[in-house]
Amino acid sequence: MGATFGRNIRMTIFGESHGKGIGLVLDGLPPGTPIDEGFIKEEMARRAPGQNLMSTRRQEKDSYIIESGVFEGKAAGTPICVLIPNSDQHSKDYSILKNQMRPGHADYAGKVRYQGFNDYRGGGHFSGRLTAPLVFTGAVAKTMLDARGIVVGAHIARLGQVTDRLFDPLGESDECLKNLRKHTLPVLDADKAPMMEAEVMAAREQQDSVGGVVEVMATGMPPGIGDPFF
Repeated sequence: MGATFGRNIRMTIFGESHGKGIGLVLDGLPPGTPIDEGFIKEEMARRAPGQNLMSTRRQEKDSYIIESGVFEGKAAGTPICVLIPNSDQHSKDYSILKNQMRPGHADYAGKVRYQGFNDYRGGGHFSGRLTAPLVFTGAVAKTMLDARGIVVGAHIARLGQVTDRLFDPLGESDECLKNLRKHTLPVLDADKAPMMEAEVMAAREQQDSVGGVVEVMATGMPPGIGDPFF
């Protein structure tokens, strides 16, 4: 398995957490597909680190440069290449990772897979930093789906010991799903957000972390989509 995902539309991600930058190549978008940079920037800003005490302290604006494939606000049909420069690198902070692997990270697996030649700083290619190009691609996909009446939304179903109510299995309104993206902690029961934040901050004080569960829903899907099993 490499760093290219997809069949009809193919996304290749590249770069390392503490290299010069990261990015993606998006190939196969139909010519004329709208590239809504305003929406993309909103989505990138949601992901950007350093916005509150619950996120990493690393300061990155997640500004991007579209190098090719977009003309006059629409996909030209050729590969779209996007660069996201890194600006807040503290590589020396990670020198210990060369020989001391973090539990719950890909440090050990990466070292074994790439025979010790991998860039281990901050997790290298396996860092959460590499979610930035995924968010860019997701924003483009959301725009395409929205034009077809398909809306995707997600909430935190559980964080630590705090649980939110689950989505109605018969569907939620488009307004509900779209409204979730406006919140730092997207939950259906607003009272649960401060409780979840308290859970994170308590773990932070102990230099620990907590796990969670995210529930995702897509509405407006046409029949006949998906694999034949499940």
